Amino acid sequence: MPRQRGNERTGSRRDRRTVKELLVGAKDAAELMVDLAYAAVFFGDDDLGREVLVLEEEVDELLVELRAVCMLAARTPEDADQLAGVLSMAVSIEGIADAAEDIARVVLKDLGVPPELRDDLRHATETTARVRIREENELEGATLRDLELPARTGMWVIAIRRDVDWSYGPDADEVLREGDVLFLQGPPEGVDRLRELAGGTARQFPPPVQGKKLSNLDRAVDLVVELKNVAEVAVGLAYSAILLQDRSLATEVSVIEDKSDDLYHGLEGWVLRAAAEAEDPESLRGLMHLASASERIVDAAQSMTRIIETDEAPHPIIAQALSEADEIVADAIVHEGSLVDGKKLGELGIHTETGMEILAIDSDKRWVYRPRSTRVLRAGDRILALGPEEGAPRLREWCGDDRPESEDRGWTEPELEHDA
Repeated sequence: MPRQRGNERTGSRRDRRTVKELLVGAKDAAELMVDLAYAAVFFGDDDLGREVLVLEEEVDELLVELRAVCMLAARTPEDADQLAGVLSMAVSIEGIADAAEDIARVVLKDLGVPPELRDDLRHATETTARVRIREENELEGATLRDLELPARTGMWVIAIRRDVDWSYGPDADEVLREGDVLFLQGPPEGVDRLRELAGGTARQFPPPVQGKKLSNLDRAVDLVVELKNVAEVAVGLAYSAILLQDRSLATEVSVIEDKSDDLYHGLEGWVLRAAAEAEDPESLRGLMHLASASERIVDAAQSMTRIIETDEAPHPIIAQALSEADEIVADAIVHEGSLVDGKKLGELGIHTETGMEILAIDSDKRWVYRPRSTRVLRAGDRILALGPEEGAPRLREWCGDDRPESEDRGWTEPELEHDA
């Protein structure tokens, strides 16, 4: 579905949607599922877990319709060959959505989530939250632009559910109403502030335990968190590789897939050691389910990149869909003397100021994933970022990168004969 208000999804019967609309809708919903599923684990929140299941039905519906539209659009063998890439993309998105559902079920089935894991996730640089606007609130009747939530709380609204209708990547003129359910991303400390603005109460999580000796369980938890991180990076890089037609990025996804295998195998050993010490070994089942689902997300990301590893270009609809999704991928090259040259990421506030989240940095042909706040940007670094469409030119401006926007991608605007 397009980025504008057309993103809204209603329960009523409607005219058949285009391949591009269906692909965008499925991608956005699957990505939101992953965010909400991990957040359900983080907060131990059954409501968040149930939202994931609702979205899973949405993704299924979109992908069934997408397959039907592709079959109707394939009028020649050549059409079928090109649209095969679209269907391959659909399979990968479905794999990501299914894995997210499994993560949510860890909470819904109470498979066991050690408090050490929630503590680690709680102090990550960014989290996803679900907040309902209650009767007494400070948000109702105002637009997202007027509320300036990123500046006030650090949280960005990534989706809104209003009754049964979904809006992914709502625009700045969206007026909030009582009863709206907001889905947001940002620093963990921003969640409580947002809950208070929406008329709720703060969760007031306890501070982490400092200076304790690492146990076998701690090491297992660290690997689960690392698997979560590489899964999120793999998906972002996979979309980047396809949109930018960059085979080197596809290779990086394969490298991450190998790393995820190693992490999972290492995790098995630490969980077995931790189980030998635990009073209730079954309480560790959730760790294995989370790790397995995260690894499957990486596998789906790698599978997605195969459509650009052949000599034949993928259908242009795929690139168009990715460029019109809720969040787009953009790259920027740091130029000497720019605002970011020689600065640490932590002091720049790129996410707050541009809305773009840095996925990776290519420095001297070496990729650094999820760079730390202490990372110093240097002239010649290539930044790969994910965020709202309007954030991409701001990021390039900060980096002194004046390339025209058309050079972001390895494709040109096509004539969509079969966008049925």
